[in-house]
Amino acid sequence: MSDVTQLNPAEAAAAASWQALKGCLDDGSSFVFEAGAGAGKTYSLIAALRYILKDRTRELQRTHQQVACVTYTNVARDMILAQTDGDPAIFCNTFHAFAWMLASPFQKRLCELVRTLPGWADRVEELNAANITSVGYALGRRSVEDGTANLHHDDIFPIFIDLMQSVKFRNSVVSRFPLIFVDEYQDTNANLIECFKDQFLDKPYAPQFGFFGDHWQKIYGDGCGSITHYALKRIDKKANFRSAKPIVDSLNLIRPELAQAVKDPVAPGEIHVYHTNGWGGARLTANHWQGDLPAPEAARAFSNVRSELEGIGWDFAGDTKVLMLTHRALASQIGYNSMRTVFQFNDSFTRKANEVIAYFHEHLEPAVRAYLAKRFGRMFEAIDAERPLIKGPRDKTKWSDVMRRLCELRDTGTVGDVIAHLSSSGLPILSDAVVRQERALADALAGGEQLTGRIKELHALHEVSYQEIIALCKYLDGHSPFETKHGVKGNQFENVLVVFGRGWNEYDFNLYLKMAGNPGLIGNRAADYERYRNLFYVTVSRPKRRLALLFTHRLEPSAMETLARWFAGHAIRDIGPTL
Repeated sequence: MSDVTQLNPAEAAAAASWQALKGCLDDGSSFVFEAGAGAGKTYSLIAALRYILKDRTRELQRTHQQVACVTYTNVARDMILAQTDGDPAIFCNTFHAFAWMLASPFQKRLCELVRTLPGWADRVEELNAANITSVGYALGRRSVEDGTANLHHDDIFPIFIDLMQSVKFRNSVVSRFPLIFVDEYQDTNANLIECFKDQFLDKPYAPQFGFFGDHWQKIYGDGCGSITHYALKRIDKKANFRSAKPIVDSLNLIRPELAQAVKDPVAPGEIHVYHTNGWGGARLTANHWQGDLPAPEAARAFSNVRSELEGIGWDFAGDTKVLMLTHRALASQIGYNSMRTVFQFNDSFTRKANEVIAYFHEHLEPAVRAYLAKRFGRMFEAIDAERPLIKGPRDKTKWSDVMRRLCELRDTGTVGDVIAHLSSSGLPILSDAVVRQERALADALAGGEQLTGRIKELHALHEVSYQEIIALCKYLDGHSPFETKHGVKGNQFENVLVVFGRGWNEYDFNLYLKMAGNPGLIGNRAADYERYRNLFYVTVSRPKRRLALLFTHRLEPSAMETLARWFAGHAIRDIGPTL
């Protein structure tokens, strides 16, 4: 690396963090590598892996050991493997795959444990009758077949944590992996992290741990967030290679404890803040919509802001991302508006809390895309089907006929039409969860029962055009210009417009801004505050050059004071009177 005096500010900050990281890798210290938005966390993770491979590959091969790099998603796994050339000295996979790989040899204990798992509480008699002799985890579905109990995804971490209480099991982990890197540590299951802290950190004969991530970017409910432990050294990467200086300056005011240096101090950038406090009409009062604009005025506010930004050079057709943090607006813009009337809670479809929605997004739609691309192996993988399912020409014809008709129904039919077609096909396409709920709905209708809860929602979902499911899945996949932070975390865009509104039971940005300005208001709501904060931070840190914020809900004076402090020197305009 060239002399530090020749580096730009971001490179100089990154170089300092790299020296600290190398120090830990050399002396065996476990560490937390904290890298804020745009810092290049993945770059540092890959650099650390390559540094280890350069000096220790031969030793690892001699001792039949590997460096474990555990990720949260398959996408991250594939990227890391590609950038390390699939080196056999690195074991890189998701946490579920990592945990199962280590747990699977302990079959005798697994056969005992499966009976104690919450998800198997109503199937203990079935397990006893089957006289299970093995436990498997191939499809992520609970089933009992040929003396094998097949686990669900949710079963893996409880099993792993139980096994970690055994010295023999812990020794098997250490003997295989002397060093364990955890990517996006903040999203890792909190119970799993506590287990590592209790059983390994600062213990003799334990792996060295490296936790890479940013606790301000925790986005999953069971994630651990911040990790603190006296045996962990903290390394802060105080660089931002993504955003222009005006944006980074505001990020540093929002998060002064991890102030970042910019790559180019003179690169142009801009920030625009719009609010609607001056609108004189009656605002919404129901549920979590309190203080927000009625739908027509909210849509008009968005349209007016978009037109103004287009007038100063923003290209909404190309390099601009709209992050709408109000699902009423998202639904109407993208084309899944019925979902708001079907489900009681937005999280049922926006975060796939509903199992039927999760099935469509995670299995059926990927299977259809694979079928249309003639990638039939991928199709079977997507529906979690055991192979070979095609044993002859008759099977091939049946699958082809079913998938062809499915593609037709996706364009013309309802959700009920699609499910009915798949139910009657005789093929293992529907998930266990969908089959179970369909059976409960059919029983309730046959018995003339009053429909409630999820069964009532499923009945209503049957009447929705399947085109809305396709639109929702595109949004969840990040293929729409309108996204929330779950679709954009880790991504970056030239321009970003964030629309803040109500309608979420988990977020209140007026309250967040008040809390940020007066921490005394947080009190016993620390978890709420962190959830608000993380969403706000992730969204406003996405742009490279231009950032705009639009608040459709009323902001109290103390919230406005926080905005004025964070975005000092930038236009903060009230567009309420123009609506």
